[in-house]
Amino acid sequence: MSVDKEKFIKMLKEKGLKVTRQRLVVLEALAEHKDRHMTAEDIYDLVRIEFPEIGIATVYRTVQLLLEMQLVDRIELNDGCVRYEIGHQFSGETRHYHHHLICKECGKIMSFDDDLLEELEKQIEEKTGFHVWDHELKLYGRCRECIRDKE
Repeated sequence: MSVDKEKFIKMLKEKGLKVTRQRLVVLEALAEHKDRHMTAEDIYDLVRIEFPEIGIATVYRTVQLLLEMQLVDRIELNDGCVRYEIGHQFSGETRHYHHHLICKECGKIMSFDDDLLEELEKQIEEKTGFHVWDHELKLYGRCRECIRDKE
């Protein structure tokens, strides 16, 4: 995936953030590996190749800031690790349509992009008056490969 640095710069400025090399390389790493669900340590391992002087604490602070500015999303997959991915608002979406399928046998994490909960959210609002503005869905089960291996 080609990374549009100008888009990153524009987004940082729109959010009122100073454009720094650290912020750009962290955003680029997340965008270039959007199919991975990376820990701060994973991000650090990637960015220090291009930017060896960066420290792990800087990566943590940068990820936290980008999280607060909604440029990255935080994912907890019940494995004791906090993971990050490029934010759903990065693509201009106001709602989260990216969900996760987690294999309980091999630990593989697959992304699933669709919003099958839209009708449920409408019903919730009609019945309770509660307006859902975002959600996160994690489905646990067994992946195709693990099913095949059991046969």
